[in-house]
Amino acid sequence: MARTYADVSADAQTQITQLRKQVESLMGERVTPVLSDAAGRAETAARQASDYTKDRADDVAEQVRDRPLIAIALAGFVGYVLGRFVR
Repeated sequence: MARTYADVSADAQTQITQLRKQVESLMGERVTPVLSDAAGRAETAARQASDYTKDRADDVAEQVRDRPLIAIALAGFVGYVLGRFVR
């Protein structure tokens, strides 16, 4: 029995629809949770890096308040060294 173009086309459409449903199912079951977990880990790492940076900045600010003359001398020295490199 010969298959007509309409039969082949309908069969192909059915297979495409089934494949689309399978891909959507796999995305929902496997890929989306993995991406969500990775995004959560990246967010946590970014938050920790931000907290660490803020803590170090606070430590430096406290040291500058405690020892302003040393901070000024250090800033002058760094400026001098950078000035020498730029020339």
